[in-house]
Amino acid sequence: MFAALLKLDLASVGLTLFLGLIFLVLFEIFRINSYKGRFPPGPTPLPFVGNLPHSLKNPMEFIRSMPQYGEMTTMYLGRRPAIVLNTIQLAKEAFVQDAFSGRPFLPVMDWVANGLGIIMVTFNHSWRQQRRFALHTLRNFGLGKKSVEDRVLEESRYLIAEILKGEGKPMSPHHPIQNAVSNIICSIVFGDRFDYDNKRFEYLLELLNENFVLTGSAAGQIFNLAPFIKHFPGPHQKIKQNANELLAFIQGEVKEHKKTLDPDSPRDFIDAYLLEIEKQKSNKDSTFHEGNLAISTADLFLAGTDTTSTTIRWGLLFLTQNPDVQERCHEEIVQVLGYDRLPSMDDRDKLPYTLATVHEIQRCANLVPFGVIHETIQPTKLRGYDIPQGTVVMTNLAAILSDKEHWKHPDTFNPENFLDENRQFSKPESFIPFSLGLRFCLGETLAKMELFLFITSLLQRIHFSSPPDAKPIDMDGVVGIVRYPQPFSIICCSRDTTK
Repeated sequence: MFAALLKLDLASVGLTLFLGLIFLVLFEIFRINSYKGRFPPGPTPLPFVGNLPHSLKNPMEFIRSMPQYGEMTTMYLGRRPAIVLNTIQLAKEAFVQDAFSGRPFLPVMDWVANGLGIIMVTFNHSWRQQRRFALHTLRNFGLGKKSVEDRVLEESRYLIAEILKGEGKPMSPHHPIQNAVSNIICSIVFGDRFDYDNKRFEYLLELLNENFVLTGSAAGQIFNLAPFIKHFPGPHQKIKQNANELLAFIQGEVKEHKKTLDPDSPRDFIDAYLLEIEKQKSNKDSTFHEGNLAISTADLFLAGTDTTSTTIRWGLLFLTQNPDVQERCHEEIVQVLGYDRLPSMDDRDKLPYTLATVHEIQRCANLVPFGVIHETIQPTKLRGYDIPQGTVVMTNLAAILSDKEHWKHPDTFNPENFLDENRQFSKPESFIPFSLGLRFCLGETLAKMELFLFITSLLQRIHFSSPPDAKPIDMDGVVGIVRYPQPFSIICCSRDTTK
């Protein structure tokens, strides 16, 4: 009798759970359908997980499919609708408004940053204070000035020498390029550069790479859907572990700076921030403290290292695949500069084809295909749609940077996209790799300088080619927070400077 009742109870529980699950799925389908008509059209989402399975399976194919639904598309990040802007006109219309200047709450980012810093902080008092201070301080330490230009040129000498150590043999350009680019922001933030054979710094750069990939991977996306998994083992734990190691490095730098701080002569961003903490002690509205110092420094270090170095790596890949472009750049550079004088920013107008090539590398690299994610901070309107507060908004840079109406050669690598009929450099309005509006990239000036000077210096002195046995590379790359090229090797040969 008891056994029969137990079987009946288990069957009842099982039936109840099954019916409950059916009800939840039906409710979720009804909820999703309720958005139709209120939001732009888009790909059909799955219950609870939205379009994440589609975007993770083949990210670039999914991103490229967005414009088929119109200028504005709705996709679902889990249960949450997000609006994708597929044209430059819409992006400009939206991001000039303060209403689109927020950042969404992303559990994986909050887990490692605790809501501090600059890049992923929403549009609030802390963001205003931190961004204003960072811009002012970076400018004080030479951002956009001759002093930083000289640092980039000096670093380019180290980079050329490092790359040519393996002359004539297949090599991965990843570490030397990343180290070189990182050294520029390190000199501004930490007051020092790091040698290419510094194993500890090489390890930190590897952690940085790993976290960019993991955060944008399935592990990071699943964490955003179910943040309670932070209490359980899994690949997501590596994100936190890596972040803690990077922060420990920065906190060590802060500790050393405190010991040698001269209030009358700040050496770098950390010194300036420590002085600002002291200055703002009596201000109740101050957001300056060591927690924000660590995360803001990490933001500058990460953003100033990864995106520019990855763009240069994409550039070397494009240039080895397009040797005619590489040769035209080299000839133009040598004709204007010779072999002995390194380029300067003043040379840009004299090197229109090279400058166009640098911009074409950025266009085709398409480093952040959906742009840096935004969120509306108040209810607003866009093209007849009522956009609620808290709506995620993304820019489809993949579509904008390959729009057939705005580019002469949208689907191929061709510097002619940035040259006018007089063979002079001309930048189309659709070129917005640094975003628009209040949340434009903090390091835009530095990135432009680094890309032009590093790429021009490399093309002046080195010929790049693919190894004879190189296998075809999937040019969609590896898509995480940033779109990386697949690992590749190149052969570097010094140019004949006696000609």
